Amino acid sequence: MDPRLKKVVNKIQDRKLRKKVAQFVENPTIEIEGKEYEGVPLETSPAGLSHHHSYPGGYIEHVVATSEIALALCDVVEKIYRGKANRDLVLAGVVLHDISKPLTYVEKENGTFGVSPLAERIDHLTLIVSEMVRRGFPLHLIHIVCAHHGHRYGPIGPRTIEALVCHLADITDSKLNGEVLRAAQYLAREATGIDLHQVTGKEAFQIVHAKTMKGWGGVKKTVEKMKFK
Repeated sequence: MDPRLKKVVNKIQDRKLRKKVAQFVENPTIEIEGKEYEGVPLETSPAGLSHHHSYPGGYIEHVVATSEIALALCDVVEKIYRGKANRDLVLAGVVLHDISKPLTYVEKENGTFGVSPLAERIDHLTLIVSEMVRRGFPLHLIHIVCAHHGHRYGPIGPRTIEALVCHLADITDSKLNGEVLRAAQYLAREATGIDLHQVTGKEAFQIVHAKTMKGWGGVKKTVEKMKFK
């Protein structure tokens, strides 16, 4: 297991739940009609193809960032509103909410990613929910994963505090990453004429920071260093 992902999993206090989550992360395969689907490795998989984290390693960055946001929201629920949030369920939901996305991707020869044959027949949310039912995960956790797209885009909206926290954390990190990626691509194109088709999150933040601190000249210098590398 990737050490960054393992660190998040190890925050789950309930030993039984932590073990089940870890086993799924270590073996995120799905069997259909006797055929086992493996997909892109979690360590190299993006978390999306276009809207956010659409670069190698984006999947784990998204999970780690979402876990931090989710725990911060749990702090707000408990410290400000005097409510309660089951952090174990929240963390497990964050770790598993996109665990089947790598099954829906294939890596192309040019290093970009495309839709896998499996994804042409079934979506990642259906895959993960059905597999969680098969593996005997708690209903409350299955609901968190099932509802993480929210009322507008998911099959069901969040009906628990834990599901709402995971949903909000997910869309917050997705929005943060996606907006900065688009901003960096625009800045790079305007400053250098270079189209950065696969800029990473870290590179995108560097480009935006360069514009803030040093203007267009800073953007040009930063992008040219990235191109040279």
